[in-house]
Amino acid sequence: MTSPTSSALTSPLFGNPAAVACERAVAELRAGRPVRLGASDGRQLVVLALDCATPASYAAFAASAGQQHQLLITAERAAVLGDRRGHSLRLPLAGIAHDALPALAWLRPGTAPDALLAQAQAGQPDLDEAAVELAWLALLLPALVVLPLEQDLPGWRDAYLLPIERLLQAPAGDHYELVARTPVPLREIGWSEFVVFRGGIAQRDQVAIVVGNPDMADVVPVRVHSSCLTGDLFGSLKCDCGDQLRQGLAAIKAKGGGVLLYLDQEGRGTGIAAKMRAYGYQHEGLDTIDADAQLGFGADGRRYDAAVAMLKGLGIERIELLSNNPSKAARLSAAGIEVVQCTAVTGQVTCENEHYLRTKAARAGHHLDVDSLIAAAQR
Repeated sequence: MTSPTSSALTSPLFGNPAAVACERAVAELRAGRPVRLGASDGRQLVVLALDCATPASYAAFAASAGQQHQLLITAERAAVLGDRRGHSLRLPLAGIAHDALPALAWLRPGTAPDALLAQAQAGQPDLDEAAVELAWLALLLPALVVLPLEQDLPGWRDAYLLPIERLLQAPAGDHYELVARTPVPLREIGWSEFVVFRGGIAQRDQVAIVVGNPDMADVVPVRVHSSCLTGDLFGSLKCDCGDQLRQGLAAIKAKGGGVLLYLDQEGRGTGIAAKMRAYGYQHEGLDTIDADAQLGFGADGRRYDAAVAMLKGLGIERIELLSNNPSKAARLSAAGIEVVQCTAVTGQVTCENEHYLRTKAARAGHHLDVDSLIAAAQR
């Protein structure tokens, strides 16, 4: 018989059960505790985030695993280390102390012993992909200490169990509730309206800034802007994000009104901690894409489910997208938003961000002519 308490906790009245399960797993992982991922056939993978492991928790994990624990790295990280098979790898960790792990997880090629790399093996794609997805939801590095289990062993039963089908069942972030809206005067823009939506895994708040009085039934000028703490707030010269934010708002005002969506997905979806680590690699000469690859990330991990939900929540179906990124336009279109046209939004080219902008143009396909922007600024 199911107890009233356990029945209540799994009731849809308290949220989507799959989302609740994922949120609990994320909280455990970020707290430095292991999580069990379970497949329908009984296989399990115990996962500990290297990002959050302490020497003590790592040692306890290794001891409980009988030194059979492994380091799970993504295909991107494996490629950096010289493996081009295109899938994630598991590296044996028997006898390796916690203080040696950072070199294996996020430093450059040559830091991991060749003998260890030679023993790297493909894991179980379904469980490995679920582990990496959970790390992404938790905004942690996709470098995970793991232990495969063929059965439910007593020593691990206190670890939270997340069936991997819950990750597939969890809402993709396409359901957001409008929770607040209020007028706010902005410097050089005038009165606007801030509209706050809440939803997705972890129920994050996302903000739409409505400038002017746009006709939501018509083609609406829209800027979809991912948060950049360093550029937007502190004026970092390493990127053009702050320029794009302010010029995007100015362009919307000049067009008679529209909407700027400000999405909480720092560092192209990797989170502020990973972004700062990537900045460290950029200081050493890597471009922004290679720096993220060092950490195990792909070129762009952003998702636009929230943007689509917010646009639809505002009654917007057709937009003029203020962006240089054709991938963003394609993904919004694929999700049911009609992108009638794209209009460039550019920032100032500086000696600090020129390489970054050229990388976006050459490797990420952004519509940016950096030489023309430099020439125009010199006139």
